[in-house]
Amino acid sequence: MCSGQRRRSTDTVSEGANLLAVWRKSSYSGPDKDSCLEVQDHHPTAVPVRDSKVPGGPALLIPAAGWTSFVDAVKSGALSA
Repeated sequence: MCSGQRRRSTDTVSEGANLLAVWRKSSYSGPDKDSCLEVQDHHPTAVPVRDSKVPGGPALLIPAAGWTSFVDAVKSGALSA
């Protein structure tokens, strides 16, 4: 998980086989803004997640329910970095 003060989200765009994907970086990204996860919104069944340091690398597809549980646990303090 990214650390640091809350910051405004940033978007990056990736191009792939006739697909334009917008990746959103965490609003909690650290001061270097390079050590964080990026996610895509609006996927029908999952949340695509990738390492912002390797934008051309692989991405994970996390089931939507699992991602929601993870985010809720982080927000409540049940998980920490």
